Amino acid sequence: QVQLVESGGGLARTGGSLRISCAASGRTFSRLTMGWFRQAPGKEREFVASISWNGGSLYYADSVKGRFTIARDNGKNTVFLQMNSLKPEDTAVYFCAGRSGAVLVTTISLWTSWGQGTQVTVSS
Repeated sequence: QVQLVESGGGLARTGGSLRISCAASGRTFSRLTMGWFRQAPGKEREFVASISWNGGSLYYADSVKGRFTIARDNGKNTVFLQMNSLKPEDTAVYFCAGRSGAVLVTTISLWTSWGQGTQVTVSS
């Protein structure tokens, strides 16, 4: 039982940076593994990054490793995705997601809570 709301999406140029946030409601947030996924128009949703409930374990898709950083603040019930060195192929709707259990899970159906998404557009 958690509600997720993303914010902070917008426009950026290639090589630029953007930080998006996910605000969660519910007392169970601090015990959940949290993740970010993205979906471009006409494409399937894909895994971006995830973080364990205590922040001790992080997992990134190869496509964003070294450029994106996931973090969380359990006191504020918030998850962040810092996106640096942006590329046009990063353009997508970014979704916040939550689940109970392991961080190293990329299968969409194994994530149980989802936000509405926030648009990130990167131009050349």
